[in-house]
Amino acid sequence: MTTAVVSLPSRTKPATGALLVAGVVLATLMEAIASTVLSLGRGDIIGDTYATPDEFAWLDVGYTALKLIGFMAAPWLMTRINPRSLIIGSTLVMGAACGIAAITAQLDLLVALRTIQGFSGGILLVGGQAIIFLAYPRSHQPILQALFAMGSVVAPATIAPALQGWLIDTHSWAWIFFGVVPVALAAAGLLLIADGPMPLTTARRPFDWIGLSLISVTLFCFTYVLSQGSRWDWFEEPRILWLTMIGAATLLAFLGQQVMAKGQGLLDFTLFRSDDFSFAFIVSFVAGAALFGSAFLIPSFAVSVLAFTPTDAGQLLLPSGALFIGALLIAAFLIQVRRVPPFATVPFGILMIMVAMWMLSGSTSESGADDMMAAILLRGLGLGFLFLSITLIAFSNLNSRNLASGIGLFNTGRQLGGLMGVAGLQTLIEHNVAANLAVLGAHVTAGAPAISDRLTTTTAMLAAKGMDAAAAGRAAMSLLGRSVIGQSTVIAFDTAFNAVALLFVIAAPVLVTIKIGLHRYAKSHAAQSPETVVLQPRLPVKQEAEKMPIQAFG
Repeated sequence: MTTAVVSLPSRTKPATGALLVAGVVLATLMEAIASTVLSLGRGDIIGDTYATPDEFAWLDVGYTALKLIGFMAAPWLMTRINPRSLIIGSTLVMGAACGIAAITAQLDLLVALRTIQGFSGGILLVGGQAIIFLAYPRSHQPILQALFAMGSVVAPATIAPALQGWLIDTHSWAWIFFGVVPVALAAAGLLLIADGPMPLTTARRPFDWIGLSLISVTLFCFTYVLSQGSRWDWFEEPRILWLTMIGAATLLAFLGQQVMAKGQGLLDFTLFRSDDFSFAFIVSFVAGAALFGSAFLIPSFAVSVLAFTPTDAGQLLLPSGALFIGALLIAAFLIQVRRVPPFATVPFGILMIMVAMWMLSGSTSESGADDMMAAILLRGLGLGFLFLSITLIAFSNLNSRNLASGIGLFNTGRQLGGLMGVAGLQTLIEHNVAANLAVLGAHVTAGAPAISDRLTTTTAMLAAKGMDAAAAGRAAMSLLGRSVIGQSTVIAFDTAFNAVALLFVIAAPVLVTIKIGLHRYAKSHAAQSPETVVLQPRLPVKQEAEKMPIQAFG
């Protein structure tokens, strides 16, 4: 027999229920800090560990690949281990791994610790979101999922970069890992004293080791290809080509093995009987690309073009966090209190993100935080309206037996979408910098009057500061070259901002068409099979509250 999950046994104790939610949100905040540690601390960690770029890449690949594997393994683990105990264990393991990482500069040990952090982070994200869904009635989920999103989505996109930038500038990268430890202890303490869903026993299902092995190879290969492909000019490097082929082959083998497993495999095909989940799973890739892509572009532009410090670059996104949270709460109010359908807020979110990226595409090398702030705030609003709605659309019609599998698969899609988005933007920027440099350089000729005047003025200014004439002439040419490179980079980033906006312009009608097609297919399938059982019928709040305690998760 094995453990299954039902709803909270003591809904009459709101204090302990609040502690459960607070503990889960703190745990997700801890994961957000750990997951984004490399975004601003890359240069410092490379310097302290004496790592080459290839060696350093394993810190990122190890964390992300094991996090994705954790997403896939968490649903089965929740059937064998009490979910609250599983979340507490994952939280403590991540805290311990971060504590050890803070006191070592040994690269091999750091890579091993990052894989542990990634796997435990994937488990606690799936387990935390599932336990909130299972512990409370569906009628309360909008506000609860908004709170969960504050730790899982808002924190890594806004709060964590600001905290990390400040710690790097004032202390060192090790303090980022040190900062995780007290958060982990606080989260574990709250979860220990909180009431959790009561475990039941159901028939034990054997673990699909073959399926996990195949999908692990797939996720590892794709993670490496997407995170490192732009460095190696993609398929020009045999390593990237071979890993892509291996990943694609193991993915096909995994899907075939899951079909042959006839419901006993790692992948739960009953999820796709819900047209809402199928639609949200597809959208998760686009939403992940928008979230992670924009979170990559804005700080990168600030550091590489505007010469911001890590602290300033991190704080650039911080104000948008407040509007992100505000949008989550507004959307939760509209959906939970005003009974607005979750689909209604999705167009507003998409439109706001599109406009924000278009506004940022007008940035120049003379832009400052004030010039970019309106677009950044609008981005925060759009993400808030988009992510809560997509979450509720994805999971509201799943039952407690396949909920955790749905959460794991949805998070996998969002993470892979983010990897694709960042990889595409990195490649776009690199190629555009080279192309822009060639075009601009072709128009910078010594005989042009404007160029001659600029070189003469710069040479005279440098000579007036004490340089000899020959050195001043060479320095003037060098400064002109740096100016051309700078302008090429600005144009490349502006093109990338426009690319994110165009992503939604192209994706929006495609997604609408897919949604209509899925809905028509579901209706026709239901008409042909009237005896088909609906996954999760929508019930009045009273009936739903009565139903939840008898639902098992196994």
